[in-house]
Order: sequence, then C-alpha cells, then structure tokens
Amino acid sequence: MSCNETILVSSCLVGLCTRYDAQANTSTGCLERIGAATWIPVCPEQLGGLPTPRPPADISGGTGHDVLRGTANVLCRDGSEVTAAFIKGAHQVLEIARKQKISRVLLKARSPSCGVTRLGVTAALLLEQGFKLEEFD
Repeated sequence: MSCNETILVSSCLVGLCTRYDAQANTSTGCLERIGAATWIPVCPEQLGGLPTPRPPADISGGTGHDVLRGTANVLCRDGSEVTAAFIKGAHQVLEIARKQKISRVLLKARSPSCGVTRLGVTAALLLEQGFKLEEFD
C-alpha cells in the first residue's frame, strides 16, 4: 500500500483487544499489507455500543445485506438480539470512511460485522457504497 493512502482496518487485526472475548486477533498478513499506509482502526461492534467482552453473535436468516434490509437479525448465542447495534456500528464505520477519504478497508474474516466472504453487516454496507474490501484471518 502507498504511504499516502489512508485505510480502515478491523482493530482486532492490528493487535487491539476488541474481539467479543476481549482478545486481539493480530494478523501478520494484514500488518504486512498495511505497510507504510496511514491506517485507522475500527471495531463496528464497539462503535455500535456493544461492550467488550460481549457474548458471541452471528447473523440469523441471511447475510449482512439481509440485516441491512431488515429481513435477517444478529443474535447472540445467549439469545439476545443485537441487530440495532450492528447496524449502528456499520453506519459509524461508513461515516468514518467517508470523512477520512478511505481508499481501502481491511476486515476480519468470519466476523458477523466484518466478514467479506461470509458477508457481515459492516462489510455489506461498505460494499454497497463502493469501498474496496479485503479480509484477513
């Protein structure tokens, strides 16, 4: 990545303890991909108002696109619904991306917020708005 490029990155991928279990998920591949670029860490779930740690959650009844359309939900394993927080966090990330003129977004794979292959809520919103996404484990 170019040193004059600004990217958003899932905060857990760069070593911040923002995962649901209050752990980091530092990704060497992601850190290498960032290179000399300017980067801004984000956690959509925290930006949506959820605490850390928090119960693990998953999308029920569809993909991130379906959650944004109101035809699927985000449920915690304990049965509580956190759909509104996931949507709020996705919109917060979108606002940051727009204000900071982000060129690329590096996201955590298999996350109900950030997953790209298994499409999460934030990833779906960013894709709908034309952002280039990459995912890392």
